[in-house]
Amino acid sequence: MSRDKARPRRKFFKQIDLTKGSIWKSILAFSLPILFSYLLQTMYGMADAAICGHTLTSSEVSGVGDTSPITFIFMQFAFGCTAGMSVMIADRVGKKDSEGIKKAFATQIILSVFIVVAVTLVSVFTIKPLLKLLGIAPSTDPVNNEVYEAAYTYLIIICGCMAGQYFYNVICCILRSLGDSVTPLIFLAVSSVLNIALDLLFIMVFDWGVAGAAAATVISQSLSAVSCFIYAVVRYKELRLKASDFKAFNFRTAMKTLWQGVPLGLQFSVLAFGLIVMQNGVISFDKLPSGEMVEGTPAQIGYGAACKLDNLFMTPFNALGTAMISFAAQNYGAGDYKRIQRGTLQCFYMMLVLSAFAVLAEFLLSINGAYQHIFLAGDKITSETIRYGNTYLCSVVPFFITLGALLLMRNVVQGLEKPLFPFLAGVGELVGRIVICLFLPALVNGAPIDANASAASFFWVGFGDAGAWILADLILLYPLIKYVILKKPTAEPAPEAEAETAVTEETDEK
Repeated sequence: MSRDKARPRRKFFKQIDLTKGSIWKSILAFSLPILFSYLLQTMYGMADAAICGHTLTSSEVSGVGDTSPITFIFMQFAFGCTAGMSVMIADRVGKKDSEGIKKAFATQIILSVFIVVAVTLVSVFTIKPLLKLLGIAPSTDPVNNEVYEAAYTYLIIICGCMAGQYFYNVICCILRSLGDSVTPLIFLAVSSVLNIALDLLFIMVFDWGVAGAAAATVISQSLSAVSCFIYAVVRYKELRLKASDFKAFNFRTAMKTLWQGVPLGLQFSVLAFGLIVMQNGVISFDKLPSGEMVEGTPAQIGYGAACKLDNLFMTPFNALGTAMISFAAQNYGAGDYKRIQRGTLQCFYMMLVLSAFAVLAEFLLSINGAYQHIFLAGDKITSETIRYGNTYLCSVVPFFITLGALLLMRNVVQGLEKPLFPFLAGVGELVGRIVICLFLPALVNGAPIDANASAASFFWVGFGDAGAWILADLILLYPLIKYVILKKPTAEPAPEAEAETAVTEETDEK
């Protein structure tokens, strides 16, 4: 009996070799734990938002919500670096090179220490200028000043203590490169529960307000990072480093690793500047011609709730995209381009199905602003918050398939160790958002944007997202065609792997 019980557990925790077996089943099995991880992150983000939305003032809620583009700059740079650098590990997994995995792991740890210190210092010293860029600054107006105080307090804690989240992302990306997408899910589940518990303790019991929300996030992520590192090193012998592994660190390997990580990190950071311009455009709809903020900040509240709903439905797209980095990198290491081609096509079909489901679900949830009751207290929901939120959804949701194509192409190309093109796609997204958000709303409105601007002009602020996705797709078509669609295999996969794939796919067809 004990043996029977152990089997499913071992199977559940088993690494997935993405170079073998049925392609779509491998991708789906690998991406599901990632999906659950992202859903958990979204859910505890929703719980955090719900607790804040029911306990903080409208101005404080707006202030915390306005920090998203700034945290995105630094956190996503860190995440992009870790995801990009982990391609080196996945490549060696595909080559079955255990010693190469250890050296790549040691190199990534050393580089990560320098990166997190640098990013922490830069973020802390640029908070005020970035808030000013958003249009948030100290003011004699009580509402404006409360928004600023909430945003600054939240950012100084999150940015000053980002090492926990950074190293959690490091170990998650490394585990996924090894083919393990389950372990990060388990530790994230523990972190999510702890985060919610600390939110309730710090905000509702200790009455720490915005500082309590930030502290709960930092503590839960730091504990998760430490425990996940310990578990990973104990479980995987490839990650048990010796002093000699760190001594093997050399400049050439470090530069090659950074070349895989930094462009992807910069791409995510570049995207954030576009989001800042977009957020600034949203804030303009809450300002009167005199410069004072409208009571209740309906544009920011409605837009923030709609973005949270979008983030929830974007998680499956992100999960599949993340899975495709490891899939492409492992098969690139194995030299199996045919499998990469077929996996890319099959993943695109999955993206199509997800797009259709997301469009239908978000349309139903937008009726009478139903989704806003998930994230906001009833006294913060008005006809104006619903109008702004639904207008944003109308400008973005129909274009979800372009987002799915973007995530697919970007991660496949990154997995093939061609980081320049994802970076250029990020630049394209930045240009698209800035041009659309700075010029089209005012052009449609026929006047400068303020609280009296038309709903049509707000639509074009939201379209900044969709327009950016479309432009990035066009940029990524070139490397996709050159390195995936038209690429001919330079090496044949191992005979046993090829035979296993053929047998599995024949069974699937039957």
